[in-house]
Amino acid sequence: MNGPCQPSTMKKKYHILTPDKPGAKKLLKSLKCHPVIADILINRRISTPEDAAEFFSNDLKYLRSPMDIRDMDTAVDRITRALVKKEKILVFGDYDADGITATALFHEFFRRAGADSIYYIPHRTREGYGLDKEHIHRVAVPNKINLIVTVDCGSTSHEAAAAARRSGIDVIITDHHHVAPPFPPVEAFVNPNRPDCDAGFDMLAGVGVAYAVLICLRKHLRENDFWASRPEPNLKVLCDLVALGTVADIVPLRKENRLFTKTGLEVIGSGIRPGIKALWEESGLESLTLTAEDIAFRLAPRINAAGRIAHAVCAVKLLTTRDEKKARRIAATLNRLNRKRQSKEQTILSQVLAYIQANPTVLQKNVLVLKHPEWHEGILGIVAAKLVERFYRPVVLISIKNGTGKGSARSIPGFDLYDGLTKSSRYLDRFGGHAMAAGLRIQADRIDEFREAFETVVTENTSREDFFPVVTIDRALSFDDITPDLVEALETLQPFGQDNPEPIFMARNVSVAFSKIVGLRHRQLRLKQSGARTGGIFNAIQFNINPEEPPPTFLEQIAFRLHWNIWKGRKNIQLVIEAT
Repeated sequence: MNGPCQPSTMKKKYHILTPDKPGAKKLLKSLKCHPVIADILINRRISTPEDAAEFFSNDLKYLRSPMDIRDMDTAVDRITRALVKKEKILVFGDYDADGITATALFHEFFRRAGADSIYYIPHRTREGYGLDKEHIHRVAVPNKINLIVTVDCGSTSHEAAAAARRSGIDVIITDHHHVAPPFPPVEAFVNPNRPDCDAGFDMLAGVGVAYAVLICLRKHLRENDFWASRPEPNLKVLCDLVALGTVADIVPLRKENRLFTKTGLEVIGSGIRPGIKALWEESGLESLTLTAEDIAFRLAPRINAAGRIAHAVCAVKLLTTRDEKKARRIAATLNRLNRKRQSKEQTILSQVLAYIQANPTVLQKNVLVLKHPEWHEGILGIVAAKLVERFYRPVVLISIKNGTGKGSARSIPGFDLYDGLTKSSRYLDRFGGHAMAAGLRIQADRIDEFREAFETVVTENTSREDFFPVVTIDRALSFDDITPDLVEALETLQPFGQDNPEPIFMARNVSVAFSKIVGLRHRQLRLKQSGARTGGIFNAIQFNINPEEPPPTFLEQIAFRLHWNIWKGRKNIQLVIEAT
């Protein structure tokens, strides 16, 4: 195939969905909803009244039994034995928001169950990802641990599992990362993405898998009269942690993930967890009614900042403390760490852009694989994501220290990153992740070989069309159809996220009645559509534009989202422009 287009010539393609009209009509009649909502539901593959009822509900009755996940029964039996016999349990987590929330989830449940348990999260730069054999000798054995339960990690920890077995310590792995056999020698391996598991829970985040274990564990303990002497934990109030980790990990917000997130947002809004309340106040959020977008762009970055810049244990302490003053102190610390993260991120991004400007031929390739000895490895994933957005091709950034490179990779929808790394694995020490995001370790002297091999893999597994960003349009919408009722109806589709994106509409023949630059790189507009019967004029905002370009006076077509803009108690419709 030919190389990807240059960023300066990239034009977003519009992919306009065409919902099945008879199906939409059936939903419209059954649900008595807005016609636009019926079309959007069909676009989201929600085609029956029963599917729609589940989609709109936050009733936990729609939760499928996770007991069908492979090894779930073994895991539940072993944890039960540990609780009954007062064995010492170690919860071992990952340092991102998914792993942090999963660690806090298990820790809180075990605390309420009267367990003798501790938790441990490795330091990102000093120890790296996952359970290692050194953790067995340095953490588990000295603390006389009988059972290790991993969360959001462990699927490739073969040496650690073998070391634990030699030391007489049982290991239960709970994880969601893709993995190929052979599996680690452990007591139970609960991972819905292991290839021999067909339970249908493969969309769960790591915290979702942990929550599934607790659902089955609590039921099993109830059947064995464990709760006769202590209050049974309310799992619904723990959904706030599940919502945080699920949204942060960008897994599909469908089925259980949507249910967990909707329920969790309600719990967050109640303000019962001091740590989350302090964090949203520190991040500048005033409303108690948080959205998935608030989690993704306000709360999750601050939780992740702990593991990226300092130590993730700080965030676990925030989420598990019951002391409001302590929560405010930790939240302020996380906010400072996040600002530090933003500064480091900008430094790395500027270095990469300067390198590309000086070496423009790198953009003739289908991938960007770049290395640097001074890059902070905890920031690389964020920068890689920004570069993918800017240059629209897979990106791998590698930090080199003492001859070893640790990297983060991000991809585009047309290329499965995990599969690509698997096909290039002979050059890597280790790797793991998903279709869109991954981490890796590589010897510095093999990076150039890896770059060439990975370029070949990407080229062979993509087409030129994959390198053009696509804006998916739910339907064309006349300005006559934009009403307060429609905007209110659109809010019922929340939470928005992966696999349930916020609806995007298209309008043609739009005149610009007013335009000005705000906040250096954003354009505020007032728009009117030619031929619209009502002649309505709507406020609009377009983010991250080139302020040096002349303001438009007419737009042949625009892609936009519909929001409420609330200012000084007044609520007005605003168009958020995605593309022109």
